[in-house]
Amino acid sequence: MFPYIDTHSHLFLEEFDDDRKEVVARAKEAGISCIFMPDIDSSTHQRLMDMCDDYPDYCFPLVGFHPESVNEHYEKELNFVRKALEEHSHRFIGIGEIGIDLYWDTTYKKEQEMTFQRQVEWALEFELPIVIHCRNAFDSIYEVLQQFDIQKLKGIFHCFSAGEGETERMLEFPHFLLGINGIVTFKKSPLPEVLKTIPLDRIVVETDAPYLAPVPKRGKRNESAFVFYTLQKVAEIYGLTLEEAAKKTTENVLRVFDLPANIW
Repeated sequence: MFPYIDTHSHLFLEEFDDDRKEVVARAKEAGISCIFMPDIDSSTHQRLMDMCDDYPDYCFPLVGFHPESVNEHYEKELNFVRKALEEHSHRFIGIGEIGIDLYWDTTYKKEQEMTFQRQVEWALEFELPIVIHCRNAFDSIYEVLQQFDIQKLKGIFHCFSAGEGETERMLEFPHFLLGINGIVTFKKSPLPEVLKTIPLDRIVVETDAPYLAPVPKRGKRNESAFVFYTLQKVAEIYGLTLEEAAKKTTENVLRVFDLPANIW
């Protein structure tokens, strides 16, 4: 089968400390050609970089400040991201994951918005794609993005959930893809019907490991190899073979991210 990509995975987290080598081996066996690894904050950054050093040309890092980590010390974390970009921008394939999350708490809504806007500015400065985390906050995300030239922005709306009225506005950004993960396999998920209205050239697959494992692994720790089940569901929805779905979603990634040719 044509190789494909897990565009969002956190295999550097402690949930994988006991069997990380085996997890990577299973990903390779499942046909995954590479794994994108968005950062969370300064507390996870070294773990991320160590893993990418251990698996060069297979695990590709992004640097960023996750909205759920934003608090009164957000400027310190932003300085950390800025320094990493200035010193090692050649190492990163994007900035992420960044965004706004108002699901649990809105205490730092203003700080989240400022943090997101700053990192979008840096993405344009360093000519990097962004990976956006959005939960109960699309209006705020949209408002920030509208301040920029949408023709110059590129990236992925991670964990696409088809919120009411959101899909059409996401598709207004011509160089953004929608990240589809295990949610699409859930029995009561509206995503299969929504995806029928979305062009395949705007879709990529992801896991968000260790979270959101797809059926038939739902409830277990997610891992990159399980993106196969998401790809399988995407192929079913669009009436494609697995190879066709793998090829097309990979082409979509290559259109937005600048990756070394030798990963194929």
